[in-house]
Amino acid sequence: MKLAAASVIAFAASTTAYTAPSMTFSLGRKKKTAKKAAPVVTGASPSADAWANAGTSIALPFATAPATLDGTMLGDVGFDPLGFSTVPVGPWFTGNEGRSGQIGNLSWYREAELIHGRIAQIAVVGFIAPGLFGTLPGNDWTGADAYSNLNPLDAFSQVPGLAILQIFLFMSYLEVRRINIIKEEGESYQPGDLRIGQGEGRYNPFGLNYSDEAYAEKQLQELKHCRLGMIGVFGLWAQAQASGVGVTEQIGNALVAPDYYAKAGYFLPEGI
Repeated sequence: MKLAAASVIAFAASTTAYTAPSMTFSLGRKKKTAKKAAPVVTGASPSADAWANAGTSIALPFATAPATLDGTMLGDVGFDPLGFSTVPVGPWFTGNEGRSGQIGNLSWYREAELIHGRIAQIAVVGFIAPGLFGTLPGNDWTGADAYSNLNPLDAFSQVPGLAILQIFLFMSYLEVRRINIIKEEGESYQPGDLRIGQGEGRYNPFGLNYSDEAYAEKQLQELKHCRLGMIGVFGLWAQAQASGVGVTEQIGNALVAPDYYAKAGYFLPEGI
């Protein structure tokens, strides 16, 4: 299973850069401040200007990052090999003007990253949990083995249609609620904010009350987990597609001694 390799890639892509301290000596003369180069304006398009002023990518040191990724956004490590950040987009439900977005405004991209990442994390749990804790019991109407398949790809076509409909309706409710929050808060909306967690008038069942610094760190942790979840669930899907069995079964078989190991003694002289 390639999950371990995917985890390493996600970790490398989400870590921040470390700048080693340097030591200089002025020898009594005043140090000259280097002048910052003026941004290059090509006039072709905002996207072309962003690439013309590209800098070194932190996530991929051998590549460049467009100027739209300037490191000011939380979790920005310059990973944009396809240049999505140079193409402004906005919410599809705000009309043509809002849908076009503004160059340098990455809020809608961050919204998509968080939502997809949260779904991916739940999907990873769905891939692994049934093999560890068991599946739901069936009945005469659904069939005794309706939920017993540990391979999610096969289970999707085995469970009753009404069970899938329940999931679809619940997801639709959450999506409509999210869109209403975005419309209500307008430009003050924070990407990924579902009004859950600390703050006045928010659903906070665990009584969270972080400082501003700690809250920013938790946001960064969630973002890294989202990225890892998206890569991880792709690896789980690909491996389940290739092997046809669940994750836990694959891991269990990997820890079992092969048959030829038990028969190794057949090749030794008797009495040894």
